[in-house]
Amino acid sequence: MLATALHFSHSLLKETVQPGNHVVDATMGNGNDTELLAELVGKTGKVYAFDIQEQALRNTQDRLTKRQLPSRVKLILDGHEHLGNYLETTEEIHAAIFNLGYLPKSDKQVITLPATTQQALDTLLQHLAHRGRIIIVAYYGHPGGEEELTTVRDYCSKLPQKEYNVLNYQFINQQNQPPILFCIEKK
Repeated sequence: MLATALHFSHSLLKETVQPGNHVVDATMGNGNDTELLAELVGKTGKVYAFDIQEQALRNTQDRLTKRQLPSRVKLILDGHEHLGNYLETTEEIHAAIFNLGYLPKSDKQVITLPATTQQALDTLLQHLAHRGRIIIVAYYGHPGGEEELTTVRDYCSKLPQKEYNVLNYQFINQQNQPPILFCIEKK
């Protein structure tokens, strides 16, 4: 069976992230990606995980504590558009992941926004290591989702081919607007 966008995003991370790497979970949500990244970077790596909702931080902290991984992760109660405030000027990021939309089982009015997502992508590209990847899983079946999807698609399509490979992965015959994955890889 073909992998869902979520499962494919994890495969792309596993191919890229090595022990000791620094990585970003730009939308920590319930901590699924944060947990995977913490496992992949090992004891010497670092995960920066962002969310604007305290519930996301609590859920993620609980998940990490159960797996004895909290020392590898810096949980940040802030929007991903501010990630540049938390990275060292010359710090290389080997991978980053976004799950755009809203926190499952929470207030569906609190969503990621096109402008803040674009700002975060701009910052990440400045820090992205050679062969590093930025993975964006766009959930767009909610008010505001289509606008953000369009922004991400346009942003990715304009990246220079000489510097980046950009992948678009989606199912085209499924109902209910299945998520669409974008992967930006620095050459």
